[in-house]
Amino acid sequence: MPTYESLVDAIANLKQRGYTTDFNIAFDTLKCTNTGSCLAPSQFEITEHYRFEGNSNPDDSSVIYAIESIDGTMKGILVNAYGVYGDSMSNDMLAKLSVHHE
Repeated sequence: MPTYESLVDAIANLKQRGYTTDFNIAFDTLKCTNTGSCLAPSQFEITEHYRFEGNSNPDDSSVIYAIESIDGTMKGILVNAYGVYGDSMSNDMLAKLSVHHE
């Protein structure tokens, strides 16, 4: 797995490698910001993840996930803050993402 100096570097490289869909957490699904389509936790796999610590502010901490749909139709990224600013999500989504977050 590659290593990155910053979140911006990770996003640029993942997009270059085909992870072009932007995902957001919508409580119990991942929602594609471009099409509005959603993936349930059982419909995707996390292929890579990278954690970034805020250099000067712990509130700047985030994790980026490289995500592929099981059916192979979507590849994209999810950037999520953790700690106080983390998104609210279902237990299923939390379990799916937590496996890769440790």
